[in-house]
Amino acid sequence: MRARRDLGDDYDSALVDSFLEKVERLIGETVDRRVRRRLAERRTAEARGARRPKADSWAERHGFALITLVLAIALSAIAGALAGLPGMVVTWIGIVGVNAVQAVRLDPGLLPTRRASAASRNAVSRNDG
Repeated sequence: MRARRDLGDDYDSALVDSFLEKVERLIGETVDRRVRRRLAERRTAEARGARRPKADSWAERHGFALITLVLAIALSAIAGALAGLPGMVVTWIGIVGVNAVQAVRLDPGLLPTRRASAASRNAVSRNDG
C-alpha cells in the first residue's frame, strides 16, 4: 500500500500484477507440498500393503481341516484303545479346538469384539431404564 502511495495511480496495475504473482507462487508452492505429501503417503500405504500376506487360498483354508480330520482317525483309534470313551472325547475336543483357532486366525471377524458386546449391552440397558 505504501508503494502505491509513493508511486501514484500510474503504477496500480503493475502493483496488482506483482501482488497476484506472489499470491500465485505461494499457492502453487502450498499445492505442490500437499501433492508431494499425499503421493508419499500413498506410496507408503502401497509399500505396506505389498508386505501383507496374500489372501488365503482354498487349500490353506480347507486343507488344514482335511488334514486334521484324516489325523483324527488315527488319534481316535489310539485314544479309544488306550483311554476308552473319555480319551476319545478329549481327542475330539482338541481337534475341534485346533480347527476353531485356525478358523479365527484366518477370519478374525468370526468372534465378536468386546466393543460390540459392550455397545449392545449399553443399548439394552438404556432401553430397559
